[in-house]
Amino acid sequence: MRQKNSATLAVIDMQIAFAEPSSDWFIPRYKEVEARVAQLVNAFEDSVAWTKFVRDPEEQGAWADYYDRWASFRVDKDSEQWDITLETRPEHTTISLPTFSKWGSELADIAPLESRLVICGVATDCCVLSTALGAIDAGRSVTIVTDACGAVSDEAQKQTLDLLGLLSPMITLTTTAELLKSL
Repeated sequence: MRQKNSATLAVIDMQIAFAEPSSDWFIPRYKEVEARVAQLVNAFEDSVAWTKFVRDPEEQGAWADYYDRWASFRVDKDSEQWDITLETRPEHTTISLPTFSKWGSELADIAPLESRLVICGVATDCCVLSTALGAIDAGRSVTIVTDACGAVSDEAQKQTLDLLGLLSPMITLTTTAELLKSL
């Protein structure tokens, strides 16, 4: 069942690679973000798309340099590092891509032009930002749930949200509580 406002929730990269304190990609506020994402997933019911960042073993172009820097992530696409940390449901869509942006034909198919795309997840300063920019370039209205996103630091979170705020009215910033109240 679609939400009355025809919004789709895109949960960006809530994966073990970003949740584990020992990970080079650890997001310090991951557990806080995870709790809010769970609230949103429950509210959006079946209008949820999960995304997963997975390494492309071919490492084309600049990706080889990227993985030279982050060699601990040169793992197979089936590695548990890429597992989602929250429970997904069979009626949800899961999109796995080896790119920062998760915007593409799969997400576009479930987030029609006339609907709003609500984005949460990690990392605000990378995959959330990239996905939001791709979506607005494709003409989508985007809402970023600020407290249901996490970055590599509080400073990076603030800077990225400030940047995204400049893209109003194409991007709207809100909190979990504000969004849940409006559904």
